[in-house]
Amino acid sequence: MKAVGIIVEYNPFHNGHSYHLQAAKEVAQADIVIAVMSGNFLQRGEPALVSKWYRTKMALLGGVDIVIELPYQFASQKAETFANGAISILDAIGCQALCFGSESGNISSFLETIDFLAVNQDIYDENIKRFIQTGVSYPKALSLSFQAMSSTNHLVDLAKPNNILGYQYIKALKQQKSLIKPLTIRRKNADYHDEHFATETIASATSIRKALFSANMNKSSINQYVPVETSQLLIEYHDRFGTFHEWENYWHLLKFRILQSSPEELREIYEVEEGLENRLLAVALESSSFKEFMGKLKTKRYTWTRLQRMCVHILTNTKKEDMATTNEKASYLRLLGMTADGKEYLKKSKSHISLPLISKLSAYKQKEILLDIKASQVYSLGVGNLLANELIHQEYRQPPIIVTKER
Repeated sequence: MKAVGIIVEYNPFHNGHSYHLQAAKEVAQADIVIAVMSGNFLQRGEPALVSKWYRTKMALLGGVDIVIELPYQFASQKAETFANGAISILDAIGCQALCFGSESGNISSFLETIDFLAVNQDIYDENIKRFIQTGVSYPKALSLSFQAMSSTNHLVDLAKPNNILGYQYIKALKQQKSLIKPLTIRRKNADYHDEHFATETIASATSIRKALFSANMNKSSINQYVPVETSQLLIEYHDRFGTFHEWENYWHLLKFRILQSSPEELREIYEVEEGLENRLLAVALESSSFKEFMGKLKTKRYTWTRLQRMCVHILTNTKKEDMATTNEKASYLRLLGMTADGKEYLKKSKSHISLPLISKLSAYKQKEILLDIKASQVYSLGVGNLLANELIHQEYRQPPIIVTKER
């Protein structure tokens, strides 16, 4: 069975994701689709709208055959680390192809860009240092450095968020000497950061979340942009837990974590750098919401995303030493769910899968998974106290979700 891999967050699963799934399977001529999906905290430093288990079910009902969790040590990181972890998982589970969405839609432009930067790496690095000295953020310095060097339309635009991720995926494939074939399809209609509905059927996850969190929330307002199964699962989750997860749910916990810490303790937290500990203490003291806190904390030097990831690490008490001891590649495969076809693939491929496949949390005792467990425990605190126990227990007791829906 030929497997195509995809790297996703599904926050939540929507019609654009359905299009990606169908196109990935077709362009790769694959029998099944394997998704590496972020857990309960995401790459942009945000809690997922609903738990990883609900998002897994959305994925399986939407056409994915196997869902593997991207561990916290990669999921809550910059694009390069995020990509390395995800690619190592797809490689270990035996995917023959990777298909990602991009603003470019042209795989040749990615490959030419990889080769171009490999030849001009010293110049690129010098440009990055020069732009950082002007006070811009690191991602902005990367983009400006590339623009200063690029003189051909054949190279991919690394100012676009999905192009950046795609570039890092292919870079990771090369570094890990993977035989996975990279493929890309052009993103359809909605841009990654669009806050408003762009077409009658396709919308970004950002705009869908904004609609769900609006003051006059009407869950049916998103129905035309998501599969019916997604809509039903979102309603079920909100009815069951009384909320969708967002940063404001955790603000009181984050503020407590900051204010009960000394500057020295904050400096031990992963991504707290260059005196940010003092700024964190001062701003937390005078802020009454996460939005207000972030507005006061934000500077030209640090992106909103970078600061949010730092806040996730403060919330989960993830220290520099915790991340320093983790590997550059994943060391296990946490199976969240599968279809009948996915189950057949795993059965046939069992002898070729190069990492431990975990379906029961109690069956794996290594320290690497402790970050995932802690993150899930903290994530559960975003709902009421009684309901939080249900989410906590699910982390230990939930077997992989099996969906037998015919497609």
